[in-house]
Amino acid sequence: MPQHKSCAKRMKTAEKSRQRNRRIKSVIRGTLGEYQSETEKSPEKFKAIVKVLDKAVAKRVLHKNKAARLKSRLAKKANLQAK
Repeated sequence: MPQHKSCAKRMKTAEKSRQRNRRIKSVIRGTLGEYQSETEKSPEKFKAIVKVLDKAVAKRVLHKNKAARLKSRLAKKANLQAK
């Protein structure tokens, strides 16, 4: 147990942010999995995934380079299947 009042408060906020981060990461994994399992890649779905990743970066759940890497890989896969 924390000895200081500020540590107790910090524990509460850390738990809230942990729960928020878990929810956001779960949504990211779900949308990525749905998109990768689809046989026909639609641009609307791709835009939705990009939006989810950008929101995660804005909330500092993901690093911007990781989001960029994921978007790049998805775009590459979508373009390869179109050819």
